Amino acid sequence: MQPNFTSSRILLPVRPWFIIFSLIFALLANLLPTAHWPGVPDWVALIICFWSIREPRRVGMGWAFLLGLAMDVADGAVLGQHCFAYVLLAYTAAAQARRILWFPVSQQALQVLPLLLATQILQLLMRLLAGADFPGWGYLIGPFLASLLWIPGTFMLLLPQYQPVERDENRPL
Repeated sequence: MQPNFTSSRILLPVRPWFIIFSLIFALLANLLPTAHWPGVPDWVALIICFWSIREPRRVGMGWAFLLGLAMDVADGAVLGQHCFAYVLLAYTAAAQARRILWFPVSQQALQVLPLLLATQILQLLMRLLAGADFPGWGYLIGPFLASLLWIPGTFMLLLPQYQPVERDENRPL
């Protein structure tokens, strides 16, 4: 018997403050000294991808540009490296949102992996074109770990939207 990870519960609308909080938290996680270790995922890319898929009208290319600009300034990277990669990620994630949401969460992680990997490769190519040294193959492990974190991350980011389990007999929903 296979476990059933799908839920038939109806989600409440997401609160804008929660989206902003999660984006700021991801930015702060990317600013930690451990963010440059091999295999550490790009938290901003992961959260932008999540909200671009779940709420494409609230989080899109504008948020991706602003967070990318903040990451460029914080990293001292080529100006526009993160901006360009994050904007393309947000656009592609929003364009494929309906298809990705059709899958269960475990398969969504497989659908998100190419998006995150393309974002990381695009940033790497821009760094190399600017004259930076190749950071090593460990640089490309982050998207794989981020796609593994998609499953618990989805649960954690959707948790505030779950309705209470109590049923009112006078309401059909």
